[in-house]
Amino acid sequence: MIELVLVIVLLGILAVVALPRMGGALSARGEGWRSQVLSALREAHGVAQAHRRLVCATVATGDVTLQIATTHPAAACSQPWLGPDRDTRSAHHDQAPATVLSPAGTLYFQPSGRITSDAAGTTAVSASVRITGEADITLVGDTGHVD
Repeated sequence: MIELVLVIVLLGILAVVALPRMGGALSARGEGWRSQVLSALREAHGVAQAHRRLVCATVATGDVTLQIATTHPAAACSQPWLGPDRDTRSAHHDQAPATVLSPAGTLYFQPSGRITSDAAGTTAVSASVRITGEADITLVGDTGHVD
């Protein structure tokens, strides 16, 4: 009986010590994913201006993919832009928190620096990326600012 009580007490102590640390690990997962998404979107903006090409960004839970147009001007993106690890995904996380782009769809980063809702670049769009448990990422269509 004494051994059983000691085991229960030890489990209680472990729970008090381990649960706060687990919460910190889950929080770090969300922060890390937000950082990856933010970096990928900033990369899209920079690549579009540096290469003077249209860059298309698709944001989903666990993945951000970029594609680049092969010519300028272009009506579509046709070539994958390889991320830092030579993957077609510029950001990837297997256990990423829910990620939602609003308004939904593809973001078009124009060579001029604007972010639009269409490849032709006629309609600037301000958007936000909502990641569960994290601050929203905002994109300003007219200036291309990503924060």
